[in-house]
Amino acid sequence: MTLSQLPCLEALTKSGMTFSPAMPQRAWEEIGSQLRELASSSAWWMGDWLLFGENAYSGRYREAVGRTGLDYQTLRNYAWVARRFEQHRRRDALSFAHHAEVARLARPEQDYWLRRAEEQRWSRNELRRQLRAGLAEQNGGAAAEPAGEEATLRIALPKSDLDRLLETAAACGLSLNDWATHVLQSAVSAGTHPS
Repeated sequence: MTLSQLPCLEALTKSGMTFSPAMPQRAWEEIGSQLRELASSSAWWMGDWLLFGENAYSGRYREAVGRTGLDYQTLRNYAWVARRFEQHRRRDALSFAHHAEVARLARPEQDYWLRRAEEQRWSRNELRRQLRAGLAEQNGGAAAEPAGEEATLRIALPKSDLDRLLETAAACGLSLNDWATHVLQSAVSAGTHPS
């Protein structure tokens, strides 16, 4: 049964849901489960749609931005994660954000961390914490979390850029602070320098 077929829903529109006052708790729980599945699946679907379009109709990202109303970088992130995980390797019990956390790793490492996250029922944040600790251990015990002093970086940028950065971070399943930290640390690790 789809959401729109539930008798306890009086109205279902793009911008809201109206429920019958007599809705049983079980129906309310079922709606929540279906919404969770839709939200979790939509990033994968968008990534797969983009990959198909990229292969079948080269240079279509501009059209995809117009069709979806999503930012170019958000769409690129969906496609990047979808490209890193063939459908048979995706774990239905884990979110798109779980997969995004390990997407930069080699395949065997991705599978290892996703298997652990699934077995241990880790949230995305717990997977991130465990991954950082594991990588720190591999790197000779270097601290994965800042030990001692932390520095705060303040950046002034136009509001329109901030909105785009927030969307990009959300598409990765991260807060803006976590996403920015990840991007900056990745650039330092890769030795990336501005041209």
